[in-house]
Amino acid sequence: MITTFIIIFWISLFLIFYSYVGYGILVWILVKIKSILAPSRKQVAPDGPEGGWPAVALVIAAYNEEDFIEEKICNTLALDYPKDKLELVFITDGSSDNTPAIIGRHPGILLLHQAERRGKVAAMNRAIQHVKAPLVIFCDANTLLNTACIKEIVKHYENPRVGGVAGEKKILQRGKDAAAAAGEGLYWKYESYLKRLDSSLYTTVGAAGELFSVRKELFEKAPEGTIIEDFVQSLKLVINGYVVRYEPNAYAAEAPSASIKDEMKRKVRICAGAFQAMILLKALFNVFRYPVASFQFISHRILRWTVCPVALLLLLFANAAIVLAGGGLFYQIVLVLQGLFYLLGITGWIYASRNIRLKAVYIPFYFLFMNLSVFIGFSRFLRNKQTVLWEKAARQKVA
Repeated sequence: MITTFIIIFWISLFLIFYSYVGYGILVWILVKIKSILAPSRKQVAPDGPEGGWPAVALVIAAYNEEDFIEEKICNTLALDYPKDKLELVFITDGSSDNTPAIIGRHPGILLLHQAERRGKVAAMNRAIQHVKAPLVIFCDANTLLNTACIKEIVKHYENPRVGGVAGEKKILQRGKDAAAAAGEGLYWKYESYLKRLDSSLYTTVGAAGELFSVRKELFEKAPEGTIIEDFVQSLKLVINGYVVRYEPNAYAAEAPSASIKDEMKRKVRICAGAFQAMILLKALFNVFRYPVASFQFISHRILRWTVCPVALLLLLFANAAIVLAGGGLFYQIVLVLQGLFYLLGITGWIYASRNIRLKAVYIPFYFLFMNLSVFIGFSRFLRNKQTVLWEKAARQKVA
């Protein structure tokens, strides 16, 4: 019987290590090999691509953002891109505050508004019908873009194989951050590094809605019940034979969640949408048709959403069973380390619930927090309890 637990222990440990660390190491090695074998591509000139800068539409979905929308508009108008080549489209469907009125004061912006609220994916599907430019950039209303972001995104479209471009998401951290903010920021820094590796190898595995671009002709309307439409939209491009590039020099910065409760609400929604996305993107499981993309999709995303949370539980129980059955010193040490890790995570949860940052524990806390969100999200997915109409999470003020 102990042999069975030992097998479970090592398989679980391998899956956890590979998903969170090993995959990154493997992709880094593959990218290094590729850089040696593949010739370097030409760089876009500082004054723009051949033929000049193309027309671009910036589409921003805003729901009840009256406290921030003026700052967002100022940030948008300050972007470094030829004004005659830039369409600005704000869609505020369902907003019941002054957001539409504030946007309406700016004549250079196309405002789309209807009283009915049907969710972000419906708003995107409606907004795209009003876009004239061949390139579309979507971003969230609660983010601030760096001034060069449009130029940094557009340069990738010189390659006809590129169907979309994902920008970087940054978490603003100023003053005394909450534990949730520290963990959230660290997580996105690591994710950004993996996305950069993925893009260099073949394609970015999904884009964040904070900043995502697509060729208008390739935009595929997602079903209105889609929860994480940005992720689905970007990988639909891969299914259709294109790649998604990652551009770290184009970024959207947003404030961290105001509390762990708000971050949990957002994370659970994403996890519920992840299981839905697996169904919508089931073609990517075909490793024979999409060998590299499938490898990236499964390794970077699917294992974390399905196998790893279960493997964490199996690792703990198998480890305890081995020790109880007389396992050696190695298994005893690992069990103690696991216990310490969970203790630190629980301590971090207690402090985070009080909005207190404790650097020593926020890494184990956020790791456990993410995996717990998967179980809750899966439960919501099975019970069809996750609405596409997101409840806006409160964000910290970072003035």
